[in-house]
This record gives sequence, structure tokens and C-alpha cells, in this order.
Amino acid sequence: MFIALGISLLVVLFNGEVSLANHLLCETPRRALSRDTGLRNISRECPGTPDYFSLCHGFRMLDAGFFSTEKMVEIERGSNELNTPVIKSNRKIAASQNGGLKNPSPLVFNPSWSTHHLDRDENKRFMYPSLSHVERPQSDEDIAFMSILELGELFRSKKITSVELASIFLSRLKRYGPVLESVITITEELAYEQAKAADELLAQGVYLGDLFFSIFELKSVGAVLLAKLVTGSLAYDDIWFGGRTRNPWNIEEYSTGSSAGPAACTSAGLVPFSIGSETTGSITYPAARCGTTALRPTFGAVGRTGVMSVSESLDKLGPFCRIAADCAVVLDAIRGKDPDDPSSRDIPFADPFTVDITELTVGYLKDAEMDVVEKLRSKGVKMVPFKLSYSVESAQGILNFTMDVEMLSHLDEWQRSGLDDEYEAQDQWPVELRRARVISGVDYVQAQRARGKLIREVRQSFTVDAFIGNATDWELVCVGNLVGFPVIVIPTGFKKAPGAPENSRRRTTITTGIYAPPEQDHIALALAMAYQSMTNYSLQRPPINELRPDAAISG
Repeated sequence: MFIALGISLLVVLFNGEVSLANHLLCETPRRALSRDTGLRNISRECPGTPDYFSLCHGFRMLDAGFFSTEKMVEIERGSNELNTPVIKSNRKIAASQNGGLKNPSPLVFNPSWSTHHLDRDENKRFMYPSLSHVERPQSDEDIAFMSILELGELFRSKKITSVELASIFLSRLKRYGPVLESVITITEELAYEQAKAADELLAQGVYLGDLFFSIFELKSVGAVLLAKLVTGSLAYDDIWFGGRTRNPWNIEEYSTGSSAGPAACTSAGLVPFSIGSETTGSITYPAARCGTTALRPTFGAVGRTGVMSVSESLDKLGPFCRIAADCAVVLDAIRGKDPDDPSSRDIPFADPFTVDITELTVGYLKDAEMDVVEKLRSKGVKMVPFKLSYSVESAQGILNFTMDVEMLSHLDEWQRSGLDDEYEAQDQWPVELRRARVISGVDYVQAQRARGKLIREVRQSFTVDAFIGNATDWELVCVGNLVGFPVIVIPTGFKKAPGAPENSRRRTTITTGIYAPPEQDHIALALAMAYQSMTNYSLQRPPINELRPDAAISG
């Protein structure tokens, strides 16, 4: 009861209509408040003016009195400006009626204590297209830009060894990683050890699969870990402790993030594929900037054990690849129930390689790339204008409350100990997570109820099998992550990079997103494969081979 009262009082103090400095507590003489022994103790610990006393007292009720005066004032200002409108909006959406379950939270606790991992039925694996007569190219660069299925066939037919492949990619990581600032650790010794093991198994007649390079579930299908790639600091943007990751298509431009390294390295042919993560836009944005094909799968499709948690109800892992078929191969290897991740599930995806796209009705938003629309229509897909409708005013507000509160729960000690003052970009996570400190438990739950309403309305509005739209539209990024539906980002063209020299090959990539309902990732993949079968944008190579490791960025 005392905790609930304290939180409620703090919400009143931050109601946005009455400045905290003018609240009743601020007008109450400290002498009167200090008559109580407890308040005398608080008075000693919150010295200063009456205004500061009430401000400090409010934070202490949330056990957050460790902030400096400047930070408390900053948080008050930010809360009034950003938190309070979202609080009021969520209350209007989800809490206009007392009691009942009209707007239940979509967050469901799984009470199962079972840690048994069910073996996947091999008959449910995707049936990859069979490639024949794949010849080994003369140059290492041509090998580096081959698809996973092509590399797998070269390896299976013993036209190249896993050790040779590891050597090619390790050389490229060493040469171009420093230029792009995209690699944290090259795991050379481990890579050669795993590659040698794969070669020995093949010599014994054991072929584990087409995949060579990643971690966790991928190890069981012959994967080799080449490197640990850059994620923006605390999964925010492209800035990290070693620099700032760059876009291979335009070295003067940054990659965005937070899956900066996976996007840049895959685009530049430093790895055949990579695994990135997304809470809000961290797969879609760098994929679009760097011109890679990347899948943000349905929430829960891929286990997250071993990955830094930002937001347990939003975090997802997905592949960065050259082409959509490679994304399907990687998804097939990493999907499934993770016994250490309660949110993960065995989702019965249909095989994207066997989808009959002529039976699909696909919508397109106003901002859709019409080249994609027309090419899919020529393939027999029924294309119709589409709009995703819902009544929630601010998907971003719901997302921010969800993400920030859940993230702060994992970084509580980081903030309390003042380590946020050492963060590279002070205008990013430090400010946002300080503001999260004063979001009450009640208002977090209301945000989840508002999220539940959004999910139900999107489900009702999603009357097509998939739709085409801008992959980096921020509202759609927020909605997609809150609802948990998949999107695949594909390159659809290039234009000259702004400010590039006349003869420069630097380009700005044009991309689009193909969105599908939750657990229908195979449909998005099938449509992307159909489009890429008619174009070669995904096969283009950025001009990084013109750069030396010590090349000037402006050169």
C-alpha cells in the first residue's frame, strides 16, 4: 500500500498541468514537514530550497534519489513533455472503464517449468532448391559474393574446402573491417578449428548443411564463427567504443544501427551472412542503408540466449544475407524453441520455397516501390491498394514506454552507479532511461493494454496475405515491432550518393519492405524471392575494393 501510494503521488507531481515546483509540497514550509522524524531525515538528505526538497522527495519515493539536481530537473522537464502525453493517451485507450478485461495485456506468463527441447522433425525442414554445376570462380572476391546455397554446393562437391572459405572471409575481414569500423573481434583460431572439423566430417561422408558461419543453433549445421561484429553501443545506432560503422556503398555515410556490423560486413562481402538483432528498427534501418537483404522474423521465432536483452517483449534476432533465399536457409537453421528463452516458440512455418504466389493477395501502401508492385503483378500475384488501419494515436509512445522500462530493468545498476555518465552519446540512452525511471508500474501496464488494442486492430485490418511498404517508415517500424509481425528488407535500386565525385561508384540504396502477418514469414520470403528472380539489385557489389585499409574516407 505504501509503495502504491508513493507511485500515485509521484504521478500527480508529474501530471504535466501543474509544475512540480508549484505543487502543494513545494508550498508547504519545510519547518512544518520536518516535524515528523522521517521527514526530518529526508530534509537532511534533500537539502536546498523548498522546490528542490519536493523534487528530491518525489524521486526518493521511487528509490531514485541518487540523481543530481540537474538530472532531476532534466527528468521532470522530459517527463512533462514526453511521458505525460503518452500516459494520458494510454489511459484513454485502455483504462476508460474500471475493472474487467476489455483490453488485456498481450504479455502472457508461461508457467511451464519444462526445459525439454523437442527435436525438430526433419520432415519439417525447408526443401532448398537443388543447385547443380556450380563452378568455383577464379577470384576470391567472386567467391565472397556467392550465395549460401552456391557456397554450400561448392563445399559439398569438394570444389572448395571449409578452411579455404574461412581463409577468404578472414582476409576480407582483416582488410576492410578497419575501414568500415564494423568488426570487434576476429575469431581466427576458432574459425579454422571449426572449418577443419567440417572438412574432416565431409571426408567421412558427413555433410552437415549449407551454412558455414555463425553461432549457437548454427553450430549444429556446420557453421563456422568468423567474427563478432559491431552492434551500436547498448543497441543504439552505429556508434560504439571503437568508432562508428560506415556504409560500404558510401564510405562517407554511416551504417545506422544498431545491427551496424552485420549489415556493413554482409553488404561488403566480408561474411556470407550474419545475425543481427532488432528491438525497434535495428535490422530494418541498417539493412536499408547498406543495401542488404534482411529478415526481421516473427517475434519468438528465434531464441535469444546469449544476446544482450534490451526489451524482452520486443527483441528479435534475424539474418542479414545477399538474397532472400539465403534468409530462408538461415531462418530454417536458427528458428525454434529455445529452452532458456520463454518467449521463443516452435512456429510451424510453411516452406517458402513451395509457396504458390499466384494464390496470394498482396497489398501495397501509398509509399510502396511500384517497381516491386508491378513485377509481382507480372508474376501472377493479385496486387491491391492497402492501408493498415488502427485508432491508437501514438504507437511510438507505447513502444517507448515498453522498451525503456524493460531496458532499465536490465540496466538498473548501470544507472544507479552513474555509469550512464560514461556513455558515448549522452543525448541518447542516458536521457531516455532517466525519464523511464519515473514511469509508474500502473502506466507501464496501461501501455501494454494499449498495445493489446493496437494488436487487435491491426489483426482486423490485415485483410491481405502480405503488403509492400517503406521499410524505414518510423510509424510502421513501431507498429510492426509492437505487433510482432515479420518484414523482409530488399534492395530495389540505386541512385548517386549526394556529394559524391562525378565518376564515383558511391551510391544510395533504394529498398522496400515486404510485410506479412505473424507466423507467415514464409510468405514474405517467397514474395522477396520472386522479385529478386527478376532483378539483380541484390547481387550488386559496393565499391569497397577501391579502398585500402589506410585509405582516406574522403578519397
